[in-house]
Amino acid sequence: MNNLNLEDKIGLDVKTLKIVHKILIENPQIKTIFESSETYLETRHKLRQWVLDYLHEHPHALNYYLKKARGMSALKKISWRDYAAIRLMDYLDNDGKSFTDPNRKNKRIVSQPIKNLWLAIHHGKGSAKADFFIDMLYLFRQMNGMLPRRIPNYDQVNQWMDNHLSGLDADIQQMRQINKERIIRVIIRKIDQGEIKSGRFRFKPGISNEEKFKTAMEWWDDHRFHLTFAVKTPADLNEMLDHSLREDILKVLKKAEQKGIPIFVNPHYLSLISVDTKPGLTGADQALREYILPNKELVNEFGNIHAWEKEDVIQPGEPNAAGWILPPFYNVHRRYPEVAILIPDTAGRACGGLCVSCQRMYDFQSGRFNFDLEKLTPKISWPEKLELLLKYWENDPQLRDILITGGDAFMNSDHSLRQILDAVLRMAERKKEANLKRPDGEKYAEISRVRLGTRLPIYIPQRVTDEMAEILNEFRKKASKIGIRQFVIQTHIQSAMEITPETKECVRKLIAAGWVVTNQLVYTTASSRRGHTAKLRKVLNDIGVIPYYTFSVKGFMENNHNFATNERLVQERVEEKHMGRIDRSVYEEIKSLPEQPMQIVKALQSFRNKNYVPFLSTDRSVLNMPGVGKSMTFRTIGITNDGRRILEFEHDHTRVHSPVIDSMVQIIIIESKSIENYLKQIEKIGEDPDEYRTVWGYSLSDTENRMPIYQYPGYDFRLTSELKNFMTDPNLMFSSELVGTN
Repeated sequence: MNNLNLEDKIGLDVKTLKIVHKILIENPQIKTIFESSETYLETRHKLRQWVLDYLHEHPHALNYYLKKARGMSALKKISWRDYAAIRLMDYLDNDGKSFTDPNRKNKRIVSQPIKNLWLAIHHGKGSAKADFFIDMLYLFRQMNGMLPRRIPNYDQVNQWMDNHLSGLDADIQQMRQINKERIIRVIIRKIDQGEIKSGRFRFKPGISNEEKFKTAMEWWDDHRFHLTFAVKTPADLNEMLDHSLREDILKVLKKAEQKGIPIFVNPHYLSLISVDTKPGLTGADQALREYILPNKELVNEFGNIHAWEKEDVIQPGEPNAAGWILPPFYNVHRRYPEVAILIPDTAGRACGGLCVSCQRMYDFQSGRFNFDLEKLTPKISWPEKLELLLKYWENDPQLRDILITGGDAFMNSDHSLRQILDAVLRMAERKKEANLKRPDGEKYAEISRVRLGTRLPIYIPQRVTDEMAEILNEFRKKASKIGIRQFVIQTHIQSAMEITPETKECVRKLIAAGWVVTNQLVYTTASSRRGHTAKLRKVLNDIGVIPYYTFSVKGFMENNHNFATNERLVQERVEEKHMGRIDRSVYEEIKSLPEQPMQIVKALQSFRNKNYVPFLSTDRSVLNMPGVGKSMTFRTIGITNDGRRILEFEHDHTRVHSPVIDSMVQIIIIESKSIENYLKQIEKIGEDPDEYRTVWGYSLSDTENRMPIYQYPGYDFRLTSELKNFMTDPNLMFSSELVGTN
């Protein structure tokens, strides 16, 4: 004991010691190994030999541990018990290593699971916390068979799905109509008292209250109404919600306001929030609330938030983290060879609401982003700048896909949207014409896909007017004639409760305009409840939307509250999303679905009926990597003293990346929340943690293959392999750092 650090001499509490005792009682071999070892180094040697003996009897597991076998097919060959053996070996291989933890202000932390156990067993002391020992308890239970994995059947998943409501349910619609009328009466009063002034939305002098109400109800269908009357203060937010916010929530909101965190919630979205806690409704809108209401972790971190994705850090003339050299503005983001993002200098830089888990929160922190929409009116020079920016796509040999986002692409005025799309069309025509002069094998990739990123079908579905739909339809017709084949609206829907009749009508208009509508979900804690995402996929399919990505929450401690651990995301993929899997023999049929988007609602329903699935599992579950790309390929190689897992990620090997990844090391991500912490959090919102118990065992994962529906169409010529706009100096190669995530 005299050789121990001061922190190793801290006595463990009774609860923790009981967990340690349980580990020994349930695992006689572990008890023998630890109690017969005089030092933790001796323990480590004996434990390694014990696990190696197991692995040599299970060659698939041994090959996976040694990385001789990789990929989803190799992962499927190993058993549930093999997962535990591989994790234990990875813990042993990395025992004593230190890592930089951005979740703890870049403090160096050490993964020392074996030492922690040895200290606890021999001396009842150490700096490890209860969450660490609980995680180790379940590791050994997985190893000894006490934590079995049984994939839930269709009946169980259906039961979980039935626990979650949809915004298309009749009783929910009725409740929201009441909310709408209440909100409108508050707005009328504020206009009458001069608290809100608008040149566009004002009452004629002398009209009655009944006439004012009728007029305001008509205003509701105008998307500009929802931007004009969006609430921006805690007091107004609480008033719009009929003073139903709890005092603890109001305190956080007030602190957020003091720190400069914007509040921006429009009347339509406010009408989706229940102000009553009736049986059956309690918690139904939890995912909506937690997406718009700041939490204490965000408030505490605001002012110290850093960009998660390193390629978002741009220095004009220098390559970003992915190696791409970008135009000397902040309008273009790029990770991959085939696609780049365009962020216009228009109202498209803004959003219809603030999502508290937004990856751009650091931009709000610096003041670069805000909700002062008048300041985002395009400058006179914007058309010229737009043409200059699009030359980046035109002159790049590999770019074939443009994603127009922001902000939010649908926040653009009709004029700005038409202007942008027309410029894209001209650029695509020039790129195609230039190819006529290039020989086969030296031709550039022509634009084959145009995407618009938006959350307005949820925040303000009224934005998709007949006029806007006609702009999209006209562009599609013209673009189709020059060979552009894929037209995609990329939505961002969190919950089936967000989908309203207005959203359904909005999606109908987009589909009728010939655009495919896909969805990206951010897998927050509230969204991670059993059956929640499965229900969302079903309702999305019902209205003609195809799931595209399910994203693990990225960022550091600012997003801790909404982080649902990567292990839970993998558990959902394996135990719930499996319900929508289909045989590879019908992949080509799925691939053809977007070719006639106007028929996609019927096609999706027919396809599901024919294949006996409630939804199509067309989405990939991934994490946006801090350096380059997206992946859910990881191994759990360590664990902190407070039970947070340390994951070693590899890049997704199923798609084309920037060549820079060939020089990158694996990326280490330290989660900001222990699994025990996560389970306690979902218990507070009404879940039974026992239904999630297998989450402890998901310590290995591989990235799903991209569904054929999302593949680029081929060309009838051979492309060049030439890269432009890419760094040539190997000394500039990005070297990934150790990072952390919530």
